[in-house]
Amino acid sequence: MIAEFHDRLRGTVREREGREVEPTAGIIDAQSVRAAATVPAASRGYDGGKKVPGRKRHIVTDTLGLLLAVAVTAANIGDRDAPAGLLMRLRRLHRDITLVWADGGYNGSLGGWCRDQFALTLEIVKRTDDMARCVVLPRRWVAERTFAWLMNSRRLARDYEILPATSEAMIRWSMVTRMSRRLGRPRSAGPKRSVAHRSLLFQHAQNALIVRRQNRHRQPFPPGRRRRARHRRERQHRLLLGLGPGGGLGSRGCQCLDQLFPRDHPSVQLNLGGLQHLSQPGDFLP
Repeated sequence: MIAEFHDRLRGTVREREGREVEPTAGIIDAQSVRAAATVPAASRGYDGGKKVPGRKRHIVTDTLGLLLAVAVTAANIGDRDAPAGLLMRLRRLHRDITLVWADGGYNGSLGGWCRDQFALTLEIVKRTDDMARCVVLPRRWVAERTFAWLMNSRRLARDYEILPATSEAMIRWSMVTRMSRRLGRPRSAGPKRSVAHRSLLFQHAQNALIVRRQNRHRQPFPPGRRRRARHRRERQHRLLLGLGPGGGLGSRGCQCLDQLFPRDHPSVQLNLGGLQHLSQPGDFLP
């Protein structure tokens, strides 16, 4: 029931985006997640590559990131062993698919097996050796974005289900929720962005993320000191206006009073202990 509802909703989303109902290409990828204590030992394992005990989610998406097929196995099942049943299910559900993109973990004899058994072309998208930082790879980022969508659901932050089939149903239900929200949003009246424009936007976002990570430890002072400095200025301005210890001014009020009475004003000396006038009170009133 959930699978049928999910497939019909996916077709509606594809038609709204100007695509055919049945896709002709897909992206395959896997994700290892930790398992809760409710998961039995028979259906859980340990992923030695990613150091994650639990289960592994194998998905195939279309070029929009919508789910086409899903399989949940133990985490110790390799990427080259699990896709056999997943691709068999994909071929049974979607007859028009002829091309599937994958990462380097699916390299080997799997490509020839897919070509002989299902007439599928398995294209490997590899990283080059000169990539020293995070780079958005063609097609592979689509499946990674789908995994990020799934992790937004609290039920999928780790695997809580006893049966792998229940876990697959929860993944489909999470995609149903996202596609329903996507259909509920009004369509923008602006022109569609080209592929080159979208690639440029992704590159700018990636560069901004790298700069943010580099400068996250270079703040002028931590938020706690910034907040204490604002409170100190509020106390000083309250003394200046004769308001006493009570009655807050807020950040906007402090900014206005800083313009009226700057810290280097020759007529005013502010300190934490109180206010000391170096001239008559009326001399520094605006």
